[in-house]
Amino acid sequence: MTSISLPKILGGGLTPWKRRAIFLAVGFVLVVVMPASLSGFRLALLGKYLCFAIIAIGIDLAWGYGGMLTIGQGLFFGLGGYSMGMFLKLQEAGPGNLPDFMVWSGVETLPGLWKPFASPVFALAGAVLIPMVVAAALGALIFRRRVRGAYFAILTQALTLAFAILLVGQQGITGGTNGLTNVTTFVGYDLNDPVNQRSLYVLIAVCLGLVYLLGRQIVQSRYGRVLMAVRDREDRVRFLGYNPTTIKIIAFSISAGMAGLAGALFVPIVGIISPAMVGIVPSIEMVIWVALGGRGTLIGAVIGAVLVNYAKTTLSEAYPSGWLYFQGLLFVVVMAFAPRGIAGLWRMYNERFRSKKAVPSSEQMHQQPAEVTT
Repeated sequence: MTSISLPKILGGGLTPWKRRAIFLAVGFVLVVVMPASLSGFRLALLGKYLCFAIIAIGIDLAWGYGGMLTIGQGLFFGLGGYSMGMFLKLQEAGPGNLPDFMVWSGVETLPGLWKPFASPVFALAGAVLIPMVVAAALGALIFRRRVRGAYFAILTQALTLAFAILLVGQQGITGGTNGLTNVTTFVGYDLNDPVNQRSLYVLIAVCLGLVYLLGRQIVQSRYGRVLMAVRDREDRVRFLGYNPTTIKIIAFSISAGMAGLAGALFVPIVGIISPAMVGIVPSIEMVIWVALGGRGTLIGAVIGAVLVNYAKTTLSEAYPSGWLYFQGLLFVVVMAFAPRGIAGLWRMYNERFRSKKAVPSSEQMHQQPAEVTT
């Protein structure tokens, strides 16, 4: 009996209709199967992982396709999260009342910074647009001076640290170290209701699908090809008449907007946003998700974010005192045996299959007629 390998089944690669079929199948599992099979607690955990996957797509767009190693994505995640958290805390307090932590801190009047976030339209739009505006402003200052590589990474890391310190120091405005906690309602719906929890999870899954499609459309467009050219040969792209500064600002801003959207969805599914979630350590972990999943592959970023955080939860439950060692071992194994990430394993397998298929065997060469020369 003739054996059929996986590359033969897939024809050496995934055709567009096969990609659509896989996308729809994964979407069906996430939107239909998971809410029906998981408990409320596990479903909330999966919703949190999907929020992280949205961040990973943005990082992959900026780093994997644009060559901008951003170790400050926690800044934009925090801006989106606090925008949503401020709206939810005001909604929970009711008109004319202060959020609970302000009462405990002795604040007597609502700070002017909070007033615009009483509007759901402003809060929802601000969760995405505010990070994008901040990223565009930072990009204009950094990229015009042709700062890149490790210097760019250090700058983004420093800005994230400054943002976390600012949040901790403003107890009466941001909740200080505790952050914004005890979020129990979302646009008027009780988050303790299992039906509402599942609806919120479905919303997060749909947003992840839309963000993935947006990212895929970007990287396959003409702009995406120019962005990758900037990543590989920025000076040559400049000599061809393109402006690398504008190209990088756009990618950096879109990446920030995705992180802000993830932060806005993270707050209602988890119920809290604090400086500990937006500092340097979380920002570095976000980059690790993309590196382990596969840099330059959007699906790899999603896989890395979900898998790493799932392993983190599972290992911490099974080995409370030593789960960090197992997580570190997982990182070492993946980077040692899959330097291009988890998604890169398929690429490596596919490339080896194609190379073997392209080189004829000695038996095939003997069967070929000899070339007649005159």
